[in-house]
Amino acid sequence: MSLKSRGGESSSKKGVSRNLTLFLCIGCFCAGMLFTDRMWAFPETKNLSQSTGRPDEKPDLVSDGCDPKVKDGTGESNDVFAKVSKTPHATEALDKTISDLEMELASTRTLQDSLLGSSLLSQELKNPGLAKKRKYFMVVGINTAFSSRKRRDSLRATWMLQGDKRRKLEEEKGIIIRFVIGHSATSGGILDRAIEAEDKKHGDFLRLEHVEGYLELSAKTKTYFITALTLWEADFYVKVDDDVHVNIASLGATLARHRSKPRVYIGCMKSGPVLAQKGARYYEPEYWKFGEQGNKYFRHATGQIYAISRDLATYISTNRHVLHKYTNEDVSLGSWFIGLDVEHIDDRRLCCGTPPDCEWKAQAGNICVASFDWSCSGICNSADRIKEVHQRCGEGETALWDAVF
Repeated sequence: MSLKSRGGESSSKKGVSRNLTLFLCIGCFCAGMLFTDRMWAFPETKNLSQSTGRPDEKPDLVSDGCDPKVKDGTGESNDVFAKVSKTPHATEALDKTISDLEMELASTRTLQDSLLGSSLLSQELKNPGLAKKRKYFMVVGINTAFSSRKRRDSLRATWMLQGDKRRKLEEEKGIIIRFVIGHSATSGGILDRAIEAEDKKHGDFLRLEHVEGYLELSAKTKTYFITALTLWEADFYVKVDDDVHVNIASLGATLARHRSKPRVYIGCMKSGPVLAQKGARYYEPEYWKFGEQGNKYFRHATGQIYAISRDLATYISTNRHVLHKYTNEDVSLGSWFIGLDVEHIDDRRLCCGTPPDCEWKAQAGNICVASFDWSCSGICNSADRIKEVHQRCGEGETALWDAVF
């Protein structure tokens, strides 16, 4: 073979080889593109879940530009990053809500257990009918002591209705009236048994988880408001001593005028001297807190009778562990409202004198709400005299049933 022919054959092979190589490259490129497209196209999550039968399969990411999105079972897309960024805040808010609910539940259970678990509370605390509360107009708590049986009987014979009439008063007028007393230092002793027998007969006591004692009146007053608020939802809560004459219809009419005010403190306001002489009546051991000797107290309602609105009773209940108690309970109550947005109502009809004072006012058409003697901080010899006061200064039972509050 000649050199020329060999050179032609070599050139021909090189051309074929070059064409074949180009063809193979193009084919491999196309095959690669096809394979790459199939790799990037993942099956739908729904179809994959159905085919694999795994319900916990995680959603697939679908590339759409540079914005990764999640496809859910409905075919809708949600922004992954937006959801992730919101998760810590949502979790924190949920944890706080749960914590608040747990604290509120624990507080409610503690108070309920302390009340319902005590064997010293009257049976009405354990009455299942109390579970469904109704709203009352006012709760009148009459502060009494173990030695005051005659005083209690004198009130039952005059302005404190008994039996069916008292129940009618509660149902039709929304007025609750109870004698308020705690227990003796020797719980379950003869004094407690006497009160239990009296309560069984009349059913007009509110028993407190409180040890009775003259120097414990501030604590008793606080416990009374807490317990009354727990048992009865009312617009007003009234405290009155068991040697005071009260006209219930006039009291109701007086309170009704302030019903739209959320925080009212109603009574005969006074500002007596702070007594620093040890042994004196109404001696105040913490007199130094009120400034120099000879200073007077801040304005507060006299302790014979006063009323507070539900918001103030709630305030006392909520803050009961930090409210300071002075020796005199009326001073303590007044101090609890210092610094609060409370309206003090000074109504002198809550502190009329006994006859002839209250009688003259009744004849003039200005019936007194409450009557007592300042010299005795109540009606002097009330067990014997209250019937006379009731006859001469009482408004009459008809006035109570005709009243609309």
